[in-house]
Amino acid sequence: MLKKKFDKSNLPSRHVTLGPARAPHRSYYYAMGISEEEIEQPFIGVATCWNEAAPCNIALNRQAQAVKMGVKEGFGTPREFTTITVTDGIAMGHEGMRSSLASREAIADTVELTMRGHCYDAIVGLAGCDKSLPGMMMAMVRLNVPSVFIYGGSIMPGRFNGKDVTVQDVFEAVGRHQAGQNSDEELRALEKVACPSAGACGGQFTANTMACVSEAIGLALLNSSGAPAPYESRDAYATASGLKVMELLEKNIRARDVVTLKSLENAARVVACTGGSTNAGLHLPAIAHEAGIDFDLEDVCDIFRDTPYFVDLKPGGQFVAKDLYEVGGVPVVMKELRKAGLIHEDCITANGCTIGEALDTVEGHADGRVIYPVDKPITKTGGVVGLKGNLAPEGAIVKVAGMSAEEQVFTGPAHVFENEEEAFEAVKARTYKEGEVLVIRNEGPAGGPGMREMLATTAALSGQGMGKKVALITDGRFSGATRGFCVGHVGPESAHGGPIALLEDGDMITIDAIKGEISVALTDAELEERKTKWGGARETIYAAGALWKYAQLVGSTRLGAVTHPGAKKEKHVYMDL
Repeated sequence: MLKKKFDKSNLPSRHVTLGPARAPHRSYYYAMGISEEEIEQPFIGVATCWNEAAPCNIALNRQAQAVKMGVKEGFGTPREFTTITVTDGIAMGHEGMRSSLASREAIADTVELTMRGHCYDAIVGLAGCDKSLPGMMMAMVRLNVPSVFIYGGSIMPGRFNGKDVTVQDVFEAVGRHQAGQNSDEELRALEKVACPSAGACGGQFTANTMACVSEAIGLALLNSSGAPAPYESRDAYATASGLKVMELLEKNIRARDVVTLKSLENAARVVACTGGSTNAGLHLPAIAHEAGIDFDLEDVCDIFRDTPYFVDLKPGGQFVAKDLYEVGGVPVVMKELRKAGLIHEDCITANGCTIGEALDTVEGHADGRVIYPVDKPITKTGGVVGLKGNLAPEGAIVKVAGMSAEEQVFTGPAHVFENEEEAFEAVKARTYKEGEVLVIRNEGPAGGPGMREMLATTAALSGQGMGKKVALITDGRFSGATRGFCVGHVGPESAHGGPIALLEDGDMITIDAIKGEISVALTDAELEERKTKWGGARETIYAAGALWKYAQLVGSTRLGAVTHPGAKKEKHVYMDL
């Protein structure tokens, strides 16, 4: 078969492969068994977050080999490399969770540095756990090279007492165990069967939410995120992704041609209609920031507010990612959105065609069980809504998927905790009261540091049967698996002197997800008086190292908790150096 000839004279890899001055560089490639012919081809970074930390990432190595086959088929030379992942299911509920959001920035930074250092021409990125998906997509947009994203796939559901279960059920079982409602033996039996395979958490938690985003935003091939990790069919999508990145390189279609304001809006629609994770309200602005696009938490929430919720997925609903895949996946969801005029069809995708052209080829339809028809939704507004008021001038976010209208309004006295551990101990000891609004502060991006998720606490409340009898607000985050009336991303955060820092036990707080309001019954003058007496940001034990560095650099939650100025301040584009 005749080899396709690429002109590398304008590609980054020319800096390490072309001309007499690059003889030392080429000697390194020969040392790895690369042929002269392969050195003359474009170099494609195949980036994975493979590690042995958790099932989310364990299958990425296998899929990377399939990607490399596709790159080779398209006459490219694949160069595989790995980056870190912090897996939230294991980091949850202790100090390790401070590393989670910071890892998103580290992933983006290390992928950027690896690509720059070795002058790779394009990238296929594979990711499996919550922060690795947006981190990988952020790197693609920051570099602005031809890019294809591929999700490692979700875990298979476990079976316990004749029902499908996920890790969410295990977290909630801990709450029931604390309440004396199940035994040590029952808890042990559940933990052994809840996670039966490789793959990321099976519900519409953060990993699957961002996997859906990858398709909707156009960086991933349509339907590539659906098949569970153990399915060998994933390898076909991986190979196709490798082949497709070579086509994008030939056409010079880059990540920022794909990620536009319109495609970000498409992605937010898909999050809303599937009842996705509140963390999308953090990650979509961060991806937008890498493209120099203004798209903050408020913009995301505006879309959430007028998008119907019609895909019945856990934690608010009944089904898991495997079920969505079996009824047609994200493409069918987007077809339903298109019927309601809620999709921008002219957005270019990794397929090289527009999203409208791609959807024209999709044959599936709403099944009425997992995917409801858009004109007969579960609820008329999105599964995630934004809140604003004197308690959160920069906004907050809450997941209401699966909640009735009556459950979306709550007024009660504040019960203030200075960190998550205090709150968890109170929940465990049941020293809180029905009707209270539990306030967990000092857990924002800078003040935590790291903006920890609160799944251990919220799951314990649900396990105790109190998930609907109290509300919870925090300047930290919630897992995509959280359910109950739990408000996160309250901004400004406590460390920046936001109103959440000024709350006292007994202050009356009202949360109204229908009106989009969150307020405390204090006047502006009373809040200002408390501000003058506020002692400033709490001192943390993180006075050196990566978390100290993160706390110094991180910006507001509203803008995605990012750590650098973004594309608006760029003076060059990597691809064009």
